[in-house]
Amino acid sequence: MNFLKTSLLIVSLLFIVTQVKGQDHQVDNLDNQRILRIDAIIEKHIQQEHIPGAVALIIKDGSIIYNKAFGHADIEENIPMKSDAIFRIASQSKALTSVGAMVLWERGKFLLDDPVSKYIPEFKDMRVLDTYNTQLGSYTTIEAKREITIRDLLRHTSGIAYPAIFSDPTMWKIYEQAGIPTGIGTTIPTIGEKMKDLAALPLMHQPEERFTYGLNIDLLGYLIEMWSGQPLNQFLREELFEPLNMKDTWFYLSKDKHNRLVEVYEINKEGHLVEVNHPMYEGVDKDFPKMNGTYYSGGAGLSSTAIDLGRFYSMYLNKGVLDGNRILASSTVDLLLTNQLRDNVKISPMPPQPVDFQFSLGGFAIETEKNDYLSPRTIGAFGWGGAFNTHGWADPENKLIGILLTQEYLSPYFSIGKEFENAVYQSLDEIYQHLHNE
Repeated sequence: MNFLKTSLLIVSLLFIVTQVKGQDHQVDNLDNQRILRIDAIIEKHIQQEHIPGAVALIIKDGSIIYNKAFGHADIEENIPMKSDAIFRIASQSKALTSVGAMVLWERGKFLLDDPVSKYIPEFKDMRVLDTYNTQLGSYTTIEAKREITIRDLLRHTSGIAYPAIFSDPTMWKIYEQAGIPTGIGTTIPTIGEKMKDLAALPLMHQPEERFTYGLNIDLLGYLIEMWSGQPLNQFLREELFEPLNMKDTWFYLSKDKHNRLVEVYEINKEGHLVEVNHPMYEGVDKDFPKMNGTYYSGGAGLSSTAIDLGRFYSMYLNKGVLDGNRILASSTVDLLLTNQLRDNVKISPMPPQPVDFQFSLGGFAIETEKNDYLSPRTIGAFGWGGAFNTHGWADPENKLIGILLTQEYLSPYFSIGKEFENAVYQSLDEIYQHLHNE
């Protein structure tokens, strides 16, 4: 079904959705008690002061069957959450940038196993961390056994880590001393300047030895600029966002969109939800999407809406095309959704990942025969989240997409994403029944 036609067909779907605390319209006397459990999960977290609000979106068989806003976008200003609210999506940016890179791969701009140094000479002859002196902040290195490649960046096996609390403490210190940013909220200088600084620092481990979540996709974003001859924001807008009609996905928002940006909250020492009123991470302003920045972080810098992310995932489920606009060949989509971690690759403990973790070139954890026992997703499902407690996944076998967006800094309640997912899957029988009766 054409995604753009869903608004015309909404009366034939499961819900007609209004704003927060509005009334859900029940169609054809459908027993929707299981569907209402989705609402209950989100409302529970709001009542317990875990989140200020959320937007939840479910797409089934190409149709929007659930699109609902809960709670507040700004508690202090009493601004209710709306379904078109804009959220900082942090690491969900990685999947978008990865697609951008593969657009250029299809055009012959690079090969996946090209060394990064072929395009950025500073990454030639990389060194690997050996010892670290915590008192002096000094370290020794050994020679890397091989160069890091573009494939390493896409699958996070380069040995490049993150300068943040969800990274190895030693690498965090090394990056911090060198002034390497996380990319979350970084607005200056430019990505190129900082990526060249990164090249002078050691890798955490030998290439492909481990999956280490890090600045790989920021570096990939800089490579996109080199391959395309355009700033990353311009390239992604022309090649991805505009063709997919993702009109609210930006690194920096125009002024007419500022009022739709959701506030950032956190849990204080007393266990209450409060608005963030201090710098985050390495001293960045929480309002960075409203700024006129020059730093385009392909790994963490985008803001978006549930609908825009739904369109992005729909492109994947449609094998690279949406509304007649082909972004990638179907074979490229298949490659992007293939596990890239061999059995001997270790998974770094920061941030922690589940046992039998599998990861693709597309910026997604993926469901395979190896780990299918862990979740209700079917084999082939894929998804990822963002640091501000945003979540998304798609299940090709069920032709299902789930998006849940909230907005908290260092939330201890990241499991809301898994709770939402479980609530969606336990309602699938009712959803199937309704759709088959239409």
